Amino acid sequence: MKAAQHTKQQLRAAALAARDALSEEARSAAAEAIAARGLPFALKPGAVVSGYAPIRNELDPMPLMRALAGQGARLALPVVLARGHSLSFRAYAPGDRLTLGALGIPEPSPVAAELVPDIMLVPLAAFDRTGHRIGYGGGYYDYTFSHLRKSHHVVGVGLGFAVQETEEVPALAHDAALDYVLTERETLDFRSI
Repeated sequence: MKAAQHTKQQLRAAALAARDALSEEARSAAAEAIAARGLPFALKPGAVVSGYAPIRNELDPMPLMRALAGQGARLALPVVLARGHSLSFRAYAPGDRLTLGALGIPEPSPVAAELVPDIMLVPLAAFDRTGHRIGYGGGYYDYTFSHLRKSHHVVGVGLGFAVQETEEVPALAHDAALDYVLTERETLDFRSI
């Protein structure tokens, strides 16, 4: 396990360096390209789509989220309640005022309605072509997928830049695979893997 963790740290560092090297214009164009392409499956009316407030040069999901809201999706953003626990999700609409959460990540107000996502748009540090991702090491999305998928069908859609692709993510038993990854160049579908 130590070797896998060491390798993950190296892969994370390399992918984040490649992501950070992208210009602001390239990041913005990538977010718009993904929004224009949309999800690779039909959105059910009223589906709850959780996104995220982008930090650290993450791909901005907001253009895609606005497009999905225009198609009838209800939007949500994650809230960190405690380390080692599933994320919670609160209702969000573009333009809502956000507050800084425990980890300094913008979150909806505590009075916003809690929702259970049908589709989770997930940030990533690195990804491979089998649907595995590397995040920042907290395991929040792995815990959340594990928890939600016990009782609810939730589709995991990673959002990232093509430069974040790595040959192989050393996946551990608790690592949750994604159903799709969307980059500015392509849509990767892992459902049959």
